[in-house]
Amino acid sequence: MKCYVVDAFTKEVFKGNPAAVCVMDSWPSDEMMQNIAMENNLSETAFTVKEKDGYRLRWFTPGGEIDLCGHATLGTSFVLANFVEPQCQTFVFHTLSGVLTVTRKGQLFSMDFPAYDMKPVPVTDAMENALGVRPVEAYMARDLLCVLENETQVRECQPDMEKLKHLDGLLCNVTAKGTEYDCVSRSFAPKLSVPEDPVCGSGHCHIIPVMAEKLGKSDLVAYQASRRGGELYCHIEDGHIAMAGYAVLYSEADLKI
Repeated sequence: MKCYVVDAFTKEVFKGNPAAVCVMDSWPSDEMMQNIAMENNLSETAFTVKEKDGYRLRWFTPGGEIDLCGHATLGTSFVLANFVEPQCQTFVFHTLSGVLTVTRKGQLFSMDFPAYDMKPVPVTDAMENALGVRPVEAYMARDLLCVLENETQVRECQPDMEKLKHLDGLLCNVTAKGTEYDCVSRSFAPKLSVPEDPVCGSGHCHIIPVMAEKLGKSDLVAYQASRRGGELYCHIEDGHIAMAGYAVLYSEADLKI
């Protein structure tokens, strides 16, 4: 089985968000895919198999399978474009979140994702205790989104991971208006055994709808302020987000299984 590691949402290795991508002829067992994800010990490992009408794509964290992962989708598209179907400009993926389409424009990959319908929820003391700072606003869909007062609070946030596990939502994303970027964010996923996701595409399916409305614009450049950092070029329209980014190959391997 071929396994690639790709740094997504960056042009440089050791930045962006690393994802493992396994390209296969047929599906192994769910247990095997989970074991591979645990062995890789990255935030996500993507598994893909060619089908008649595109590719079937699944994502596993060290803690289990998830229904959407932006950076691993970008990484998978990069691998297919460079090692499997270099002539192809559009990739269609069948996933737990429906059909996802990725378009290649030079070295930039643009992904079409559904925007989450974000519902306001009350800011609680539990949120403040977990994050170490009180959010200005909070929203809920698959993930919890906490809007902080400013970029500095986002960058300096040091959450209590055990307390985060007790908050609603799969991930906890924090965001604020940026100075050099439209918004600056971070994504925490201790429930999935991932303390901090370096650059979270699915998290921005929560962040962009809220920040686009706040800023009164449909085109946003977002920055994920993790230690590795990463840039996302986003356009929101009619309940969908075109999320674009670069990627770079870190490694290529044959799994002996």
